[in-house]
Amino acid sequence: MIAAVLALLFAAVRVRDVLAEDEGNDLMKTIARAIQAGAATFLKREYTFLAGFVAVVFVILLIFIDLDVLDKFDGTAHRWTSISYIIGAVLSASAGYAGMLIAVRANVRTAAKAREGLNPALRVAFGSGTVMGMTVVGLGLLGLVIMYLIWQDVAPLAGFAFGASSIALFARVGGGIYTKAADVGA
Repeated sequence: MIAAVLALLFAAVRVRDVLAEDEGNDLMKTIARAIQAGAATFLKREYTFLAGFVAVVFVILLIFIDLDVLDKFDGTAHRWTSISYIIGAVLSASAGYAGMLIAVRANVRTAAKAREGLNPALRVAFGSGTVMGMTVVGLGLLGLVIMYLIWQDVAPLAGFAFGASSIALFARVGGGIYTKAADVGA
């Protein structure tokens, strides 16, 4: 639990450091706002679709795993797999959202720092990447620890991992398509 909280605190410190950097001139700020608006629109659309997907998978897990309507588990299935799936999906989506927010804000700051040289620009870029990494680690570890403390069983952690990885997979594929479309559009 302590490691998870420390990871999230470190991510918060890096957010503060990155956002404290100069955004550059007015043209850079204007372009950055357009990129931020596009990314926000994309995330809203993607997460709306993902919410529907998560809801369908939740119902499937609830019926076939938690309630064991086909009687395949002989009472050995954990009753919280579907809830763990939702928790994993929400935490994964939260990490992705935080990562996108800092990434689009760091872009213009990295470009502004590039006028001073490669090293200052890389510091800003790596700082924003650190936020995503620490947020994923912090939220993932926090979710696992809290669920284990509540249920005292590792069985529901499979649902958590399934939820987190399903969101990460869709975000990766969707983000790649969005990036390619933006490249073609440019």
